[in-house]
Amino acid sequence: MSDTTTARRAVRLEATNHEGSLLGKNVSSAKFEAGKETGFAFADILFAIDLNNEIVLGDAFPDWRGNLYDIQMIPDLTTLVEWKPGLDSVIGDYWLKDGTPVPICPRNLVRRLVARLADDGYDAPVAVEIEATLFEESVQEARSRGYRDLTPLGGSTGATYHLARSGDWIAYMEAVVERLDRVGIAWEAWTDEAAPGQTELNLAPTDPVRLGDNWARTRQVMREVAHELGHTVSFMAKPTAGFGQGAHINVSLQSDGVNRFFAEDGPSDLMRNAVGGLLATMEGNTSIAFPQITSYRRLVDLTGPPTTVSWGVNNKTAAVRAITGHPKYSRLEYRLPGADVNPYLALAGVLAGVLAGIEQRIEPPAEVTDMAWCLPDSRGVPRIPDTMSKAGAALDADPLLREYLGDEFVDFWVASRRWEWMEFHTKGGDPFAELSAWESQRYFEFP
Repeated sequence: MSDTTTARRAVRLEATNHEGSLLGKNVSSAKFEAGKETGFAFADILFAIDLNNEIVLGDAFPDWRGNLYDIQMIPDLTTLVEWKPGLDSVIGDYWLKDGTPVPICPRNLVRRLVARLADDGYDAPVAVEIEATLFEESVQEARSRGYRDLTPLGGSTGATYHLARSGDWIAYMEAVVERLDRVGIAWEAWTDEAAPGQTELNLAPTDPVRLGDNWARTRQVMREVAHELGHTVSFMAKPTAGFGQGAHINVSLQSDGVNRFFAEDGPSDLMRNAVGGLLATMEGNTSIAFPQITSYRRLVDLTGPPTTVSWGVNNKTAAVRAITGHPKYSRLEYRLPGADVNPYLALAGVLAGVLAGIEQRIEPPAEVTDMAWCLPDSRGVPRIPDTMSKAGAALDADPLLREYLGDEFVDFWVASRRWEWMEFHTKGGDPFAELSAWESQRYFEFP
């Protein structure tokens, strides 16, 4: 992380809620110095409201059923950076008054799973490919149009790797990576993607907690740069009725600085067990990887997202792609999450699957060596749950995810997704539309 260099007037305290929105507040420099060790009070209702600020009824977070007391956001001072002249920012976790972590805090979930991996003797470098769609219009103009009929930045033709993009699109991306450099977020590449206005930005491998921080902050940077340049950006799973967008996670396991997923002749035994765990938990993890109603609209064969609970060596049509044969770069690409996923929860779901696989030595099903889309039922490869209800039921019934993520989180999350389903079906959502106006209003700007 970068050092602070200018006189600081304020510090922005940052953490995500369960929806993945980066929440926080600004405090004076003096207030921050007074509380940086003991933490800052946040109302725990931040976990009990939805994306429309409605109070969610029926969730299972015990403290929310009590007297609505504050929880403590304790900053992680290793994340302190100068965000812009005069303003620093810092990311933290939520803790209860008794000094224990809030069990549904996304960042704390990742920290706990990283610690369990360390107990097993491993660290897990992870990286992510972030996809987003850019539009020429300002966010104010986008709002006035109900986020419909917007103009893709860089032209209306979709073409991956095309270098003929117009200067406005290039200027935006150059401003984004300049800002990332300034706040110390390591990135590796950016390019356009398959849909008009779509971009992909690759963050460099690091430990899972730090990657979650970098991922959440990168989305904030992309939003702030868009606002400054008079454009708008969306991380919806499908911001238009056309292409969807994802967030692929790459993970490997190391011990003593050696990549344990590498074997001369293909996947190592450890990699095979990790694949087994990821596939055994995939149907339940779909609820986390596909958090919103629109997330499930991506599940169309032959359009990019995985649609089957499948894996294969260098098979981009499968849900888990095994990259093998290199002592440094052997890894698993988990292709399930949409762009709208909570970064920390997505990482927690992946780590839970990997841990389950290696600790319980789960053997994967047969590798898919041809196209994993459109597989006939006779192949015996399950389809990924294609509705919020099916995915929530799968998570509710998954003993492995309950063991590794905890009953409190699973119960809370399943209840929150039931609420989201009910809101869609009672407040104007149209399940038969390719993309309903209700979804655009609710998800275009957040998370």
